[in-house]
Amino acid sequence: MGGARTEDSESRFLRYVQGLASVIGHADRVGPLHAYCLGLMVSRGRKSVEPMAAHIAPHQTSAQHQSMLHFVGNAGWSDEQVLAKVREMVLPQIEPHGPIEAWIVDDTGFPKKGKHSVGVSHQYCGQVGKQANCQVSVSLSIANHHASLPVAYQLYLPKVWTEDSARRCKAEVPEEISFKTKTEIALDQIRWACKAGLPRGNVLLDAGYGNDSKLREGISEAGLTYCAGILPQTLVWKPGTRPGRTSKKGRRDRHNAVSVKDVALALPKKAWRKIKWREGTNDWLSSRFARVRVAVASRHERSKKPPKEWLLIEWPEDEAEPTKYWLSTLPETISFINLVDATKLRWRIERDYQELKQEVGLGHYEGRRWRGFHHHATLCIAAYGFLISERETIPPSGPRSTPVFQKSVLSDSYRPRGSALAA
Repeated sequence: MGGARTEDSESRFLRYVQGLASVIGHADRVGPLHAYCLGLMVSRGRKSVEPMAAHIAPHQTSAQHQSMLHFVGNAGWSDEQVLAKVREMVLPQIEPHGPIEAWIVDDTGFPKKGKHSVGVSHQYCGQVGKQANCQVSVSLSIANHHASLPVAYQLYLPKVWTEDSARRCKAEVPEEISFKTKTEIALDQIRWACKAGLPRGNVLLDAGYGNDSKLREGISEAGLTYCAGILPQTLVWKPGTRPGRTSKKGRRDRHNAVSVKDVALALPKKAWRKIKWREGTNDWLSSRFARVRVAVASRHERSKKPPKEWLLIEWPEDEAEPTKYWLSTLPETISFINLVDATKLRWRIERDYQELKQEVGLGHYEGRRWRGFHHHATLCIAAYGFLISERETIPPSGPRSTPVFQKSVLSDSYRPRGSALAA
């Protein structure tokens, strides 16, 4: 990276952090804010507080460490206000490449040892692909084909935590936090985003979320469409048949219901098309798909006729049976290619988490309390937001050894809390 370009990036970084500083309250938080964001972007290896302090302030490491630790673990600034400021500054860099097209729901896990870090429990961890001791967070990102940005992020607190007052107290879990499933947290985030007036998009869910009918119904009630992954055994009414009769107990007779897998296997060969949806690293990504209009088979009577929606099925030619299924409330008139493209845009969240973890250390925080966990995540999202803004000159997926800055971007007048060292 040339010197002039680097200097421009440094100037933009300073302006970006100044924007964040406008919502964090006390003036003495500005220096640690600069330091923490800088450490997340330029430190190599693990990005917990101590190694970041050593990297950006090798001659003042102890004082820098204490300053940053207090800022992330104890200072009372608002995660919501900082994330709102990130959106305000980063969305204008994303939207010139196209309007927001999707809201993407997902969760991510962080393997942890012990039992004292807030929310840690033996549960499914996507990072290792099995049950493990870990923390899990639920997030909502907004995206177009150019970029995506997390806008809501919350730790999932298992029942063993919400019902243990001693652990809650030690980890300083706010009193208003009660047990909610991941899908309930996701629906809360979606409703919040609607209320906050975020640019609307089609909601994308994997099967872990999309299989929850209450979540899908909540999305529709919010006036949003979705492309929701579902399981092969999900029941729909046979195409061309009516829903079963309703019993006195209000349950439907589902003798006309079939699984989406059975629907897929019964489709004629002409129903399947090979479709490309985006250009990968070496070639276009493509697979074989079919789609059909269906109505989900509900056990309970509804006041209205069950609405039809798209059932999208993926069956790669080298597989013995279909591999993925989605339900979508996108318009009946949408083209086949656009339906696949809209559904597959969920790849952006995978890129989000890859870069948030590898480039800015999302999972590296070593504190044990609720506030520090969320403060660290908010600052990681803020750092990631800056990298999105700089995407044309500093791609987040570039080599970690690429120097983002060639000189310190800390204010010359800044000294870590407690520092007695002269300039």
